[in-house]
Amino acid sequence: MICLLLVTCSSAGWHQNPRSPSTQPRPTHKSSPLNIGLTDSTRQQWEIGLIIQSPGLMTGVQAAITIPMDWPEQTVTIIEQDLSPGLVVRQRVISGDVKQLLITVPRVEPNQTLKAIYTVEIQRARITAPLKTDQLKIPQTVGPELRKYMGVSPSIETTHPLIVNAGRELAADAENDWQKVEIIYDWVRSHIKYKFDEELKGALQALKSGEGDCEELTSLFIAICRNHGIPSRSVWIPGHCYPEFYLEDAAGNGYWYPCQVAGSRSFGAMPEYRPVLQKGDNFRLPGSSKSQRYVAETFRATRYTKPPMIQFLRRRVGSESPFAPVLE
Repeated sequence: MICLLLVTCSSAGWHQNPRSPSTQPRPTHKSSPLNIGLTDSTRQQWEIGLIIQSPGLMTGVQAAITIPMDWPEQTVTIIEQDLSPGLVVRQRVISGDVKQLLITVPRVEPNQTLKAIYTVEIQRARITAPLKTDQLKIPQTVGPELRKYMGVSPSIETTHPLIVNAGRELAADAENDWQKVEIIYDWVRSHIKYKFDEELKGALQALKSGEGDCEELTSLFIAICRNHGIPSRSVWIPGHCYPEFYLEDAAGNGYWYPCQVAGSRSFGAMPEYRPVLQKGDNFRLPGSSKSQRYVAETFRATRYTKPPMIQFLRRRVGSESPFAPVLE
């Protein structure tokens, strides 16, 4: 058989040059009573990669793997790599929010197994709320870097009349903009009952049905925030997601704040140790006109004589948690 094979894995991105030590500058964390705090930093190691087993001849292989990147709350270092001969690996950054390793293989021989597995060390800190909040303001103008966190995203139907009307009168009596966001947060938590569902339903369906899981609650919170002029985005970690919102001080310095919409109440803080995989919810990949909510792993082969077996790997080293191993 000769045909085109395309595999897309909806799992849960970063990397510096996979063949050299880190030379990228680490993001700085501004010390300010208006900024988040970082505490209880922990180190963890994760294996992330791809295994290809081809019983027949295969040509024109292209694959993409997302890999964690540096954020204020985490730093990432590749400490080991297992690359089969013949693999060509390069990196790209999508919207500044996710990094991918792009893998190409011109030819895979019958009964050949190829690996591209990276062991990364992640130092992740828990986030504490700012010491002062009454001076924080919704930005008066939204520049190019923030526009991608406004408006409509896949499954975040910001401009739908039902969502617009639901949030219209919220926080009208708030004393400041921090309290305004908190009122939106508490409204979503009180009106949407948590219910896990393997199918993504989005913000609008959550509003209509009154229930949803972490993706639905996060999406609805983000949609209402955006309608109030508050830049907001999704944060993706293994097995979970939560939102971040953006406010500024009087000088126009901006800060991102997380909140746990689904789960124990945590506003402006995040008691999480799981690594951030990517941030954002409206990605346009080169060569594609379709917006993506999440940048997934992909595999493509131009021709093959027998169907290959593809495994995307993401697991925490030495852990027996539900997030390790993950073979997708």
